[in-house]
Amino acid sequence: LTLADFEPLVGQCFRIGEGADVFDARLIQAVDLRESQGVGRRSRQFSLIWRGPPQMRIEQRVHRVQHPELAPRDLFLVCIGPDAQGMRYEAVFT
Repeated sequence: LTLADFEPLVGQCFRIGEGADVFDARLIQAVDLRESQGVGRRSRQFSLIWRGPPQMRIEQRVHRVQHPELAPRDLFLVCIGPDAQGMRYEAVFT
């Protein structure tokens, strides 16, 4: 997976979880985290942030993430807390 896979999907809804613990979350950010890795070399780090319902707080662990344009993926998600519109979750790719 690359940042380019997710950039066009910012603003769209994803399904997170499986079974009875499924909820919709909107991808609100896809951010390049690249830092210099020596002369002329760069890493492929990026971060994705979703916003879900305010009352939904999931544990920090691997969760199933689905979107119609991507194959279902198991991603390690961290709850980074609420903002004014809902609870936010982050996945970091290194």
